[in-house]
Amino acid sequence: MLRVVLGLSVLSCVLVTSSAQTCRNQTFSNRVFATCRDLPQLTAYLHWTYDQASGRLDIAFKHAGITSTNSQMEAQGTTLEEGAISYPVSGLSATFESNQVTIFATLTLPNGTSSLVHVWQDGPLSGTTPQEHSHETSHQNSKEILDLLSGSSTQATGNSRQKRRNTHGVLNAVSWGILMPTGAIIARYLKVFKSADPAWFYLHITCQASAYIVGVSGFGTGLKLGSDSEGVEYDTHRALGIVLVCLGTLQVFALFLRPNKDHRYRVYWNVYHHLVGYATIIISVVNVFKGFDTIEIYVGDRYNSWKHAYIGIIGALGGIAVFLEAFTWIIVFKRRKSENKIPHGANGVNGYGSRPQQV
Repeated sequence: MLRVVLGLSVLSCVLVTSSAQTCRNQTFSNRVFATCRDLPQLTAYLHWTYDQASGRLDIAFKHAGITSTNSQMEAQGTTLEEGAISYPVSGLSATFESNQVTIFATLTLPNGTSSLVHVWQDGPLSGTTPQEHSHETSHQNSKEILDLLSGSSTQATGNSRQKRRNTHGVLNAVSWGILMPTGAIIARYLKVFKSADPAWFYLHITCQASAYIVGVSGFGTGLKLGSDSEGVEYDTHRALGIVLVCLGTLQVFALFLRPNKDHRYRVYWNVYHHLVGYATIIISVVNVFKGFDTIEIYVGDRYNSWKHAYIGIIGALGGIAVFLEAFTWIIVFKRRKSENKIPHGANGVNGYGSRPQQV
């Protein structure tokens, strides 16, 4: 079944509550429609007549409960640019009276079309320029799959992009934002304990390798989201993601080029490995929050609980790191003190050697 996406946007300055009504008691001068439907959100109604044989669909979209103090609205003088769509539209007109906007149009749908996905919205004007609509639940749910023949509908959830967006966020937050810092904590603090050698090394490698693999997958989902969102740019978030993948790849190569402990270049490798590693962790955490900031622009505070959960996790990791930093330094100082102490009597009296006899 072919589904055609029909987007109908109604723009207003101020929204107010309207009196209850149904599409069946609405009439139009010189126009009669065969079917109508009370849309479930935003006090909106859709009337239509559809000839499946020719694909001709005559519609009237009505949005009630609107007041406007802007004369441009009443004159349909908004600066809304037309965009190309995949099927012909003719007879496009609109009226504004009795606090109701009605849009009329005739669409020619592809042969055999029996249903379509339609979306309706409203939003404010700034002068004569349409602004972004609200992200409240009623606006998020103002879409459905409409059967043009029976008049029935089912909810169009739009889960595909949302699932990809959620997948992208989870993969990157878990990999770059959690596993990477965890792997660094393991390497820095567990190796202080002699009993943890070489287990700490394999835990570190496992954690960082997993973070890199999952992170690259998350990066791929981000590229797909970007390609599917033409005209939407997340320059900073995207650039930081590219930098992270490059730094992570450098760390992978560093593993294969790691000199032996007694090699003269090992000290330089350590400096390189630590600098790149800490830079990766810092940029990772920053970019996770940048991702949250980016998504808030489009869906408001819907992901605040996710953001707060991540703040709690990264805060806990930071607290653990601070505690282990102090604890391991205490162990190191005690170990050095013990190693520097010479056993009693080993070199004369009190271990400090005997005084030479005077002749």
